[in-house]
Amino acid sequence: NAPSGFDRGDLTRISGQEVEEGSVQTRLYSGRIRSGDRMGTRVLLKAYPAMTTRGTDADVMATNELRSHVILQDASQGECSENIIYLYGGFQTRVGEQWLVFRDDGRITAADYAKEAAQATAEGRAIGEWEFWDRFDKSRPIQRRRHFITKLLRGTFKGLAFMHARGCLHQSLGPASVVINTKEERGVGYLMPQLRDLAFSTDARDSTLDRTVSALSEGLWRRAAMAGAHMAMERKAFGIADDIYAGGLFLAYMVFVPFCEMGSIDGPSLQRLLETTFRLDISATHEYCEVDDHWVEAVRLLDLDDGAGWQLLQ
Repeated sequence: NAPSGFDRGDLTRISGQEVEEGSVQTRLYSGRIRSGDRMGTRVLLKAYPAMTTRGTDADVMATNELRSHVILQDASQGECSENIIYLYGGFQTRVGEQWLVFRDDGRITAADYAKEAAQATAEGRAIGEWEFWDRFDKSRPIQRRRHFITKLLRGTFKGLAFMHARGCLHQSLGPASVVINTKEERGVGYLMPQLRDLAFSTDARDSTLDRTVSALSEGLWRRAAMAGAHMAMERKAFGIADDIYAGGLFLAYMVFVPFCEMGSIDGPSLQRLLETTFRLDISATHEYCEVDDHWVEAVRLLDLDDGAGWQLLQ
C-alpha cells in the first residue's frame, strides 16, 4: 500500500513515538524518498488509523492537519516559518489509513530533552560532549543548558507567532508538540525548534466552511462565548490568548523540569501548582519556589535580568 516513491521496507518505526491526540493514536515512522525530485530526502511519516474505532475522528484530524499546513505553507503569503515542521504531502492507503509526509528536520521532542536534562542536572554533567573546563567548573554545563533552553523557547514562540499572523491557532501546544534537531548543548548554534501536531489547529476566526473540521474547535469557542467573546475580533483575541496561555505552561515546564531534582516536579503537578495552589499568582509562586532546595537552578534562570523570566511567565 505504499505510494510510488516510498519503500515500506525502508520505513523505520521511531522508538517511543506513538502520539495520543484526543481519542486517536497516531504512529510515526522515519523514511527516505527513493525517487523523483526529492530522492534521498529524509522524511517523517505520520499514520492516522483506518476507519475502524474512532476512524472518523482520525480522518477529520488528518484532514485538518493537512489543511493547516497548506495555509501555513502558502507561498503567496510570504516565506514559511523555519519553526514549524514542513509538510510535503499526504496519501491514503488501500486500507483507509491517512498518512502525512513531513521533512525530517528533527524528531527529539522537548519532553525527551527535558527528561534527559533533568538527569544531567542531577549528575552535574552536560548533555552530549563535555568541554575541557567543565571538569573544573560545574556551572559551565548549567550555563549552556540555560542558553539551549532559551533558544528552544524563543524558536517555539516564533513559530506560534507565525501561526497567529497567518490566522491559525495551534490549540495543542505542549512538550510533545515541539521537536528539535539536536540535544547536544554545545551545538546550540544549530538548534532549530519546530512546532508539530496541528491536528487540532483552527482558524483564529472560526471562518472555515467545513463544519466537520470546525467541530474540533467547538470547545474553544464555547469557552470564548462563556468569557463574553462573541464578535469575530473578540473570538480571535480569545483564541490567541488561549494559545499563549498554553505557551506559558510550556515555558514553566521547560524551565522547571530540566533544572529540578528528578521526580520533584512534572507537567501536571506544575500546572496544578500554578492554577490551583497559587491561582496564577506568579509572585506567590516565586516566593514558594525560591525556598525549595530542589528548584534552585530553575529559580536562578527565571531570576536573571531582574526577574525577566517571571515577568514573561506572568
